[in-house]
Amino acid sequence: SLDNTYSFSELKLWEERVHRGLGAKEKVEYVVELKIDGVSANITYKEGKLSIGATRGDGETGEEITENIKTIRVIPLMLRSKEPPDFIEIRGEVYMERGDFLALNKERENEGEALFVNPRNATSGSLKLLDRSLVSKRRLSFFAHSLGAYRNLGIPTHWEFLDSLKKWGLRINPGSRLCRNLDEVIAFCR
Repeated sequence: SLDNTYSFSELKLWEERVHRGLGAKEKVEYVVELKIDGVSANITYKEGKLSIGATRGDGETGEEITENIKTIRVIPLMLRSKEPPDFIEIRGEVYMERGDFLALNKERENEGEALFVNPRNATSGSLKLLDRSLVSKRRLSFFAHSLGAYRNLGIPTHWEFLDSLKKWGLRINPGSRLCRNLDEVIAFCR
């Protein structure tokens, strides 16, 4: 695994471990994605229909937020596929665009309410609201980034998974790139 890494030399050491583990001749590509500071969420589809939305919580137990997830306009209620997976859990980040955050705080200021410190706190608080109509007004957004549990899914690489997400109508981070080697990763980071 890769923990927080703060230098290209640490990244190169990690790659060396990857090649030792896989074998030197194994082809390795990388997917780089920009970090979005939001609230981790899992969305589950059964036979193509959104069935569960949940926060990641402590990694084991999260909160069920399905009705609030359904208010996020960029999350499709049905996957755009004639043959969707039987069951798929998609992980991602719920977040608030900066302009929407500023507008929300301006509205709160005008109403004499306490301001949110940052967009992440505003997002987290919004997902916990009991009134769906209030959540909908917050204009939350979502980027899908990884795969959780699944059944009957024949997608061999992460990059192909991200491409499938787009085809199914889900947003991925537009800054995502496929890098053929570590030099391309480092160039992307720079």
